[in-house]
Amino acid sequence: MKGKKIRRKGKLRLSSYFKKIEDGKKVSVVRELGIKAGFPKRIIGKSGKVVGVRGKCKLVELKDGNKTKTFIIHPVHLKLLK
Repeated sequence: MKGKKIRRKGKLRLSSYFKKIEDGKKVSVVRELGIKAGFPKRIIGKSGKVVGVRGKCKLVELKDGNKTKTFIIHPVHLKLLK
């Protein structure tokens, strides 16, 4: 796991906290170290598709082994792919 630069530690950009990600977009799971992550470590770095919303979090469909699973992840831990 790669750490943050010293001046970014403990800080969080509000734009990343409130970012808009539409359904159907491809995203990558990148853990924000300043906020507790409620998902397993094995999915960090994997990419998947946003399939819905649950409260403030996004439902992300990821391939975990041979199965396709749906994880509930806050948008601060997601990075849009092009």
